Amino acid sequence: MTTLALKDQGLLRERAFVGDWCGASSGETYELRNPATGETLATLPMLESADAARAIEEAERALPVWQGLGTDQRTTVLQRWAALIRESQDDVARIMTAEMGKPLKESTGETVYSSTFIDWFAGEAARSSGEIVPAHLGAQRAVVTRQPVGVGAAITPWNFPALLVTRKVGAALAAGCTIVLKPSSLSPLTALALVELANRAGIPAGAFSVVVGRSSVIGKVIMESPAVRTVSFTGSTAVGKLLMAQGAATVKRVGLELGGNAPFVCFDDADLDRAVEGALVAKYRNAGQTCVTANRFLVQDKIHDRFVERFVEKVKALKVGNGLEDSTDIGPLINEAAVEKVVEHVTDATSRGATVLTGGRRHALGGTFFEPTVLGDVTPEMLIFEEETFGPVAPIIRFSSEEDGIHLANDTSYGLAAYFYSRDAARCWRVAEALEAGIVCENTVAFSSARAPFGGFKESGVGREGGHQGLDEWQEIKYRCIGGLE
Repeated sequence: MTTLALKDQGLLRERAFVGDWCGASSGETYELRNPATGETLATLPMLESADAARAIEEAERALPVWQGLGTDQRTTVLQRWAALIRESQDDVARIMTAEMGKPLKESTGETVYSSTFIDWFAGEAARSSGEIVPAHLGAQRAVVTRQPVGVGAAITPWNFPALLVTRKVGAALAAGCTIVLKPSSLSPLTALALVELANRAGIPAGAFSVVVGRSSVIGKVIMESPAVRTVSFTGSTAVGKLLMAQGAATVKRVGLELGGNAPFVCFDDADLDRAVEGALVAKYRNAGQTCVTANRFLVQDKIHDRFVERFVEKVKALKVGNGLEDSTDIGPLINEAAVEKVVEHVTDATSRGATVLTGGRRHALGGTFFEPTVLGDVTPEMLIFEEETFGPVAPIIRFSSEEDGIHLANDTSYGLAAYFYSRDAARCWRVAEALEAGIVCENTVAFSSARAPFGGFKESGVGREGGHQGLDEWQEIKYRCIGGLE
């Protein structure tokens, strides 16, 4: 049994929250294990359909209460929640690392960053206004207003268990909606700590519930409920397509942030040192388990060999270990299935002619640890080019012309993020406009900001989170035509 040394033990919760802390109506539970040690971390309830339905009912009851507070009061409560998260950042980060493995320094950064979304949306709600538009008849007036969609739901994955909660829940609550959150069963403790802090901040009971259990069971209740007007989902493209189809019956608004296959393009006029450092972060943050991870490294001929030499040297220096150890750069993968996918991609690539430049195997630590890996001589026919690996493997593909690089970068059904390095100003404009991705980073990989919209092209999703666009996802626009003013 893993024991966490927390300053505030009240943040480690082993129950769901539906208006109040509760177990499953069936009494069923499951054990959550620390991926670094395999030890039991917590015993959690496995909620059933009836429990999920009750959470939706609680959200309906809380809706007039939350909206009745008014924008200023809601903003104050949300700002208090953000402040409490920052005050508890050490404990929340430790919980996060214990349940999903990322290094503690990354978990701390994520926790603080997650609070900025709550502050941002609280401020945006205060600035969200309608407009008076010219009427088509002289005796009329036309007014456009914004109002909350109503009850919403969010379904989040395991890899960013704080950020993806606040980016969705913060926007929903700021808009005046109430929300039911279904976090991944692999990392629910962070979400439960966040809802505990939300309660302390004064968010009314029922306005924000966290249900824990089987995604298929709870997701079905959410998608079939006519009371739930909008659903925000982050996860695989396959599941996103299923949710979109399920939502059609009640014509739900469905926001989808799905898979990625991000290219990292290094042109021959790039600042090589900057590009190598960027590549290291873009690939190995969270052990490569992010939707915006650089999945394909496209390096132009003239700079290829020097890039590979410096990159491999940096990768070899990365320290693999338990995320709770200060020296760790890369923690474990989330589970055995994740490791098996990485192994499959490496095996397929090497069988088709790729070269292992470093790593390529399960780590000596055992469990779900995998060596930071770089593959050379990769071609578009390999699985690792076509599919998202979600692990610490960097495949490097050589290209010749600018046109060739853009073609390879866009040769995917996904379009979430893309990175490129070049010091040619004209090329930067051409490439940025040509890349088919919702997020394009040039000469940097540090793009994350609550102020900017996050979302993708093609099969990487629908809608945007963050920025002022993120609030739009939780609002209805109403046109009022007022007559009789003769």
